Amino acid sequence: METERHNGARDLCGPVRARVDTELADFLDGRLRGTAGDATAPLFRLVREFVLHGGKRLRPLLCYWGWRAAGGADCAEIIKAAAALEIFHAFCLIHDDVMDGSELRRGRPTLHRAVADRHTAHHWRGDSRRFGVATAILLGDLCMTWADELLFTSGVAAGRIAAARPYYHRMRAEVCYGQHLDIIEQAHGPTTAERSMRVLLYKSAKYTVERPLQVGGALAGTSPAVLAAYSRFGVAVGEAFQLRDDVLGAFGDPRVTGKPNLDDFRDGKPTVLIAHSIEHATPAQRRLIETLHGEPHLDEHGADRIREVLVDTGALAAVEGMIAEREDRALDVLATAPITEPARQALTQLITAATQRTT
Repeated sequence: METERHNGARDLCGPVRARVDTELADFLDGRLRGTAGDATAPLFRLVREFVLHGGKRLRPLLCYWGWRAAGGADCAEIIKAAAALEIFHAFCLIHDDVMDGSELRRGRPTLHRAVADRHTAHHWRGDSRRFGVATAILLGDLCMTWADELLFTSGVAAGRIAAARPYYHRMRAEVCYGQHLDIIEQAHGPTTAERSMRVLLYKSAKYTVERPLQVGGALAGTSPAVLAAYSRFGVAVGEAFQLRDDVLGAFGDPRVTGKPNLDDFRDGKPTVLIAHSIEHATPAQRRLIETLHGEPHLDEHGADRIREVLVDTGALAAVEGMIAEREDRALDVLATAPITEPARQALTQLITAATQRTT
């Protein structure tokens, strides 16, 4: 049954999210039963906890409403197919945390950290950190394999699966390409807003919104016109989503976001916030950013000095403006897109969830 939002509008996404969670639990429990008594079972349980604990389920929701917007009927098969994108997302997060050396995700230890802690607690031989990283890489790869399995055995007609494959494969390639761009920009140092937006587009925007929508639409057999509308909507919302993520990474409260607000600064992340601040900084402000941004031992005092520059140069205000502009653009696409009315309402709710979030 659809629940009521506090503002009186029906929450069209909550019930779908709950069904996706049930499907994820059932699928992962099945994989876990296959390892009963095996040494890998405790590590599989860590993956299960990682996937099921927290998360917005944004990508499965977009896949589901991409299907419904194209006229697809509600059914168990689309829930299974949509849930596959959450397992693919887990692969991305696990590997991203390894590459960034992150300690926390969703308020809990990252997977490589949890595995390393298990190694230490059991007094196993060798280096616990190396064991944690190696195991997390393998478990991340396993999640990508499981995502394929869940999608391709979802029960959606084979012809529709074939139609969705190109969008699914592009999503997988694009996120790897974007991640590599991110690493390159960190290595190069201070960047431009244009280059930062290119990283953002491929690392997050496409695989977060555009491709999940198109996978859902292609599974439903939708028209090229609808898929094109999904692309325009998806890029706008996806960029806004990542821009909000960058703001939260710099200014968010770790008790709310579940992630440290120093990691992006310490890693020298090539965000639009930083790029804009450098382009509009005084010589003194530029020196401060170039000195502190990417400093692996940056403390809270140093981070506050960076935040002050981000505000004083107008970078924070500029990024907030970019988020608002993309939100408006996405709403304009929805207003004229040839999609079903319930899906239009649900996608409107997802715009708000993506762009005005605090976590």
